[in-house]
Amino acid sequence: MRTRLVGGAALGLATALVLSSCGSSAPSTEGGDQAADGGQVTLKMVAADYGDGPGKPNSGETFWKGVVDEFQAANPNIKVDVQVINWNDIDTQVATMVQNGQVPDILQTGDYSGFVGDQLLYKVDEVLSPATSADMLEKFAEFGKVDGTAYGIPFVSSARALFYNKELFAKAKITDPPKTWDELKAAAEKLKAAGVSQPFGLPLGQEEAQAESFLWMLGNGGGYKDDSGKWAINSPQNVETFGYLKGLVDAGLTTPNPGTKDRKTVWEDFGAGKVGMVNGGPMSIPIFDAAGLKDYGVAPIAGKAGPLDTTLGVMDWIMAFNKNGHAAEIKKFFDFFYTGTAAQKISDTYKLLPVTKGGIDKLSGDEKLKPFLDGLPNASFYPFQDPKWAEVNPQIKQIIGGAVKDDPAKVLGELQKTAEAS
Repeated sequence: MRTRLVGGAALGLATALVLSSCGSSAPSTEGGDQAADGGQVTLKMVAADYGDGPGKPNSGETFWKGVVDEFQAANPNIKVDVQVINWNDIDTQVATMVQNGQVPDILQTGDYSGFVGDQLLYKVDEVLSPATSADMLEKFAEFGKVDGTAYGIPFVSSARALFYNKELFAKAKITDPPKTWDELKAAAEKLKAAGVSQPFGLPLGQEEAQAESFLWMLGNGGGYKDDSGKWAINSPQNVETFGYLKGLVDAGLTTPNPGTKDRKTVWEDFGAGKVGMVNGGPMSIPIFDAAGLKDYGVAPIAGKAGPLDTTLGVMDWIMAFNKNGHAAEIKKFFDFFYTGTAAQKISDTYKLLPVTKGGIDKLSGDEKLKPFLDGLPNASFYPFQDPKWAEVNPQIKQIIGGAVKDDPAKVLGELQKTAEAS
């Protein structure tokens, strides 16, 4: 799925996966070969870490251990071996596994499309029951399709909004959150004059630069593609957008060196009262709560001429590789996750939004999540369905931060070349 070069650590993990995985090397929709020890099947799963890393109370290891223990108690003949990898490394490590033919049975990460062309994935209807599929939010499930066939299963979702520190706004004599870019710049200047070190938090580091960038593009009528479906990363609107952002950076109105800052760092600074405004999602709330910040507001994201009438709808994905077989066992695990307590637990733990109608209904009374739940129906999405996104996305993460440091047109032009390359 990814094309970046990887080092020895990734190769070591890929080798470990081969040694620990179990099953046939041939695709099967009947569950694959079973292990010799009493018919037990081992599913190897690779998952991204939504928590703070190994050893932390909210780590991915802790979350998945709880899910797997409950699943294995109900399905003693199916073992699930989960390898959790942080978001900065999962793309390159999975790329190495795939390139070496050492694929897991299940992968949970941010994209699926790059695997479809090589026919590496099961179709969704082969590994998910009709009842579970029917409960998926239609708009989200639709983005799991390539040429009309679903390969990716939405795992969790989110939306974005503007958070602002009410105490700092009052200190800077700002009465309302900004609705336009001019108002945002004016508010940032007032915050800076009031002694706020980071008037606007701008994370353009490698963790999720594609999200922050897309929000700003949407605010100027831009995006990664135009209305006809053609790649438009270096469109005049997007060049103007990053020119505006560069102006904020040059004026000292943002996070210093935003191309080196990940969102969690900036959200922690917001929670600590160092940042006046920041774009974020429901998963930001636990970070603010942990820091003790209570007096903040949530508003639509400011656009060039007015607040956005859409938001970034974020989906992560779970998928099943067909090399080792085990479709029947994978289906049991997926149905367990979506129909049991696991999906609810991931929302409770990380403040991420469910992708099923039943899950959304259960959260409808949560006032902190309501602005984001309300934004989901009109959300805009990355071009997941274009296999080229699997190459463009990691390059965006690597270099788009340079568009607020160097020439925006040059940086966006490099990304456009990647998108258009055959």
